Amino acid sequence: MKKPAVDYREFRLSRLNEPRFAHVKLLGGWIAYFLLYYLTENFIPPERLHVIHCALDDMIPFNEGFLIIYCYWFFLVAGSLLYFFLYDIPSFKRLQCYIMLTQAVAMVVYILFPSVQLLRPERFERDNVLTRLMAFIYAFDTPTGVCPSLHVAYSVAIASVFCHRRDGNRLWKAFMVVSAVAISISTAFVKQHSVVDIFAALPVCVFAEYQVFGPTRLNRWLEGGSTDT
Repeated sequence: MKKPAVDYREFRLSRLNEPRFAHVKLLGGWIAYFLLYYLTENFIPPERLHVIHCALDDMIPFNEGFLIIYCYWFFLVAGSLLYFFLYDIPSFKRLQCYIMLTQAVAMVVYILFPSVQLLRPERFERDNVLTRLMAFIYAFDTPTGVCPSLHVAYSVAIASVFCHRRDGNRLWKAFMVVSAVAISISTAFVKQHSVVDIFAALPVCVFAEYQVFGPTRLNRWLEGGSTDT
């Protein structure tokens, strides 16, 4: 069994500033994100919402089969972060920074340009396990704060970090790229996002890509505090 990069059994809050555990602080970004998510979901008046829609949305039929790919995203995000957290701290830092940057940009957009999509079917043509699960997701995941799509942004972030690993398996890298594309497409077929949301996420990813892997202060910090795997 592969040995973790650091022995987390020795972790204590008092050791949070030690170099071997300093990366744990990056997980605090999720606290800030969920707080902002709650605020944007509950305190933006409905009359401020802008409907996101394009002609291509009307050409894409709802298909519950894509829910499998859509839900795979949750496992991909959690699994990638956990794997890097345990076995590849440099990549964990890059992925978490990449995600936090996309979250920050998206939240600013959600506040300045609140969005909503009205693409969800009023009723499902079929009654099966997937449509029932889709109804459950619709019930707790509101159609607001959709543009740009963080579903897409996180997927691109994961594929990018995997592809930048120098010793990564090529087939595994290709699989991550295909996963990112498939997940992005799935958001349109399960009517969780407009095609506009998908493409709006791309410039956000370009910004995060440059910050994490380009000639920036953030990249110098990431390079300085790690070694390549």
